[in-house]
Amino acid sequence: MGTKERQQRDRDRVRQAILTAARELFVSEGYRNVSMRKIADRIEYSPAAIYSYFPSKDDIFFALTEEGFRTLAERLLEVTAHVDEPLERLRRGLWVFYEFSKTDPEYFEVMFLERSVPSISQDFQRFEFFQETTARAENDIRTCISAGTFSAALNPPAALHVLWVGMLGAATIGLAQRLAPGEDPDALAHDLLESLLAGFTTGLGTTFVASECAFHAPESVPVKSANSHA
Repeated sequence: MGTKERQQRDRDRVRQAILTAARELFVSEGYRNVSMRKIADRIEYSPAAIYSYFPSKDDIFFALTEEGFRTLAERLLEVTAHVDEPLERLRRGLWVFYEFSKTDPEYFEVMFLERSVPSISQDFQRFEFFQETTARAENDIRTCISAGTFSAALNPPAALHVLWVGMLGAATIGLAQRLAPGEDPDALAHDLLESLLAGFTTGLGTTFVASECAFHAPESVPVKSANSHA
């Protein structure tokens, strides 16, 4: 390994150490209570060294969030890529989202639950890669509507919001451990998901209007097949 490769490897290692320390601190102490100095102290580096990797705490947050969404997108594709039936793809994809809250709770809390973090709208372009993920899910909803499986009164982007917000609620209850002893959060999440999907098979319509954002792909964005690894 040459000198440049070694230097890049060391730099990548320090960058990851910063992100790991920040993620842990954001969850344990709250975003607003964590300073760049506190992150530096956590990994025994000087604040000046931290600033050479990330200009601000917000930049660390956006890097963490991007990392989390890339991990989530990869898992969604891995689980749904070989599923041919659109309703089943939706079901499995939404369950992956719920499972993400259990396998990566620190990412999940920073991405979805911490209220003092910056709005992702401040750096939308950074998350445009996730558009294809949401576009596939919206396309599956459209297919279900066209096939008569779902209500024709549903708006696909709005319906997708309803589904993921429902699973977000189930995940939050599980993370917060708000259920009584002996109550199974996975069973509750399963029942919620099946109830939501069953509700879409009725004459239910949506009134929510989804706005353009980094996670909502415009109609012009091409959607790769769920069976494609390209």
